[in-house]
Amino acid sequence: MNNSEPVLMMLFGATGDLAQRKLYPAFFRLFREQVLNDHFAVIGTARRPWSDDHFREVVAEAIADQNPTEPEQSAFLSHFYYQSHDVGDAGHYQTLNQLADKLDDKYQLAGNRVYYLAMAPRFFGQIVTQLKAAAIIETAGFNRVVLEKPFGTDYESANELSKQLTSVFPEKDIFRIDHYLGKEMIQNILTLRSTNSLLESQWRNQYVENVQITFAESLGVEQRGGYYDQTGALKDMVQNHILQVLSLLSMELPKQMSEEAIREGKVAALKSVRIYNPDEVAKNFVRGQYVDGELNNDQFQAYRNEPDVDPESRTETFVAGKFQIDNDRWRGVPFYVRTGKRLTEKGTRINVVFKNLTNNSDIATKNILTIYIQPTEGFSLSLNGKALDAQAATAPIRLSYRHDSQMMANTPESYQRLINDVIVGDATNFTHWDEVAQSWKIVDVIRQAWDADQSALPTYSAGTMGPKEAFDLVENDGNQWIWQPDSWFVERGLLKK
Repeated sequence: MNNSEPVLMMLFGATGDLAQRKLYPAFFRLFREQVLNDHFAVIGTARRPWSDDHFREVVAEAIADQNPTEPEQSAFLSHFYYQSHDVGDAGHYQTLNQLADKLDDKYQLAGNRVYYLAMAPRFFGQIVTQLKAAAIIETAGFNRVVLEKPFGTDYESANELSKQLTSVFPEKDIFRIDHYLGKEMIQNILTLRSTNSLLESQWRNQYVENVQITFAESLGVEQRGGYYDQTGALKDMVQNHILQVLSLLSMELPKQMSEEAIREGKVAALKSVRIYNPDEVAKNFVRGQYVDGELNNDQFQAYRNEPDVDPESRTETFVAGKFQIDNDRWRGVPFYVRTGKRLTEKGTRINVVFKNLTNNSDIATKNILTIYIQPTEGFSLSLNGKALDAQAATAPIRLSYRHDSQMMANTPESYQRLINDVIVGDATNFTHWDEVAQSWKIVDVIRQAWDADQSALPTYSAGTMGPKEAFDLVENDGNQWIWQPDSWFVERGLLKK
C-alpha cells in the first residue's frame, strides 16, 4: 500500500464514535504508508462547535495507541480542519465549499474529493442533494461518496435512497462500505478457490454436503439498545455481511479477477438464492431472543432488560437459517447461516463440509474446510488417516494454519484497506446497488413472514449458541453445526443449556 493520490476527505459525522474508533486510526495508518502524504486534507463536520485545535486533539487521542512520534503526529494533525455544520442548512454548504477550495489550493489536491457520510442513513439523501446544489462536487478531479450501513430498511427504502444518490453521483462513484469485506480472510475466499484446484474441483454439489456461515457475538447490545431494537439481527447482519460472504463462496469464478467480473459473479449468485414464501420461511428460518443466563460464573441479563429496549420487544437477537441456491453448481446443498448476540464465544467462521465417500455418517470422518475470519485468521482442513495400531479404523488428521499475532499486527486493518480502495477508485470490495437490491429482496420476505407471525418467540439463555430450534433446523436434514464452542463449557459444568 504505497500508491498515493492527492485527496480532500470531507467527513460528515466527525465527532462520532465510528470516526474516532475506526476512521482516524485508518487515516493515520495510510499516512504512515504514504498513501496519504503531503497532498491530503480532512475537513471534519458535525453540529458541535469545535475549533480546529480541539478537533486535532480528538484525532490525536484516537491515534494514541499507535504510538506516533511527535514530529509524525504533528505533521499528520496539521492536515485536519473542522467546520461546524447543520446538514439541512444550505448556507453551511457554501462555507464548506469555500474551505474545500482553499485547502485544494493549499495542498494541491487536484480537485479530488471523497465525501464520507458517517452519519445516520436518514441524512444521506439530504447531504448529497445539498452537495450538488452548492456545486461542491463540480471539480476537475474525482468526487466519490462513501456510505456506512444500513443502506435502507427494506427494498423500497433502499431503492428510494439509491435513486437520490444516483441523481447526484454515478454508481461507479458510490462506495457502500461493509467493513467485513475489508478483512483479510474474506478477501482470501476467491484466492483460496481460484488458486487451489484441489478445492475448486470439489466446490460443487457433487462433493459438498453443506456450507455453514457463523457470525457469533459474545456481547449483548451494549449501548445500542435503542437502535438495535428497531433493527434486529436479520437486518443488522444477514442482509449485508452474511449474504456478502455467501455470494463470494457460491459465485462462479470469473475468467479474470476484475472489479466488474467479480461484481457480476456475486450478483448472479445472489439472484440464484431462492426467495421463500411464508411457509418456506417457517420451515427454513429460526429467530430467537436471549434471556437471563450464566456462563463461566458471569451473569447476563435478558435482552428485554437491556437499556433502551422495549420490555415487550419481539426483536430477534439471533437468526439461523437455510438458504438454497438454485443453480447447477449448488442445487441441493444447504447453506446454513447463523448470527446472534450474547452467544458463547465471539467468532466468525465458515465450515465447508464435504460428502463422506463411505456409508459412515460420523461427523469425525468427514472432510471439513474451516475458514477462520475473526478473532483469529487462517484455515484448517480435516482429513482421515489410518489410526495407529489399527488395521482398518480411521483417525481424523487436521491440517491447520493460523496467521500469527505479529503478522496480523503488520497487516492493514479493514477500514484502512477500504479507504485506500476508495482513494484509488477500486470498488471490488464494496457492495454495488444490484447486490444490495437482491439482498433486500431475499430478506424482506423473511421479515414480512415473521412480522405476520405472532406466536411465542423462541428464546435462548445468554451464553449459549442459540435456541434449540436452531439446532433442530440442521438436525432435521441429518446434519449438525460444526462449531459448538458451548460444548466445552457444558462439559465442565460452566454452562447450562
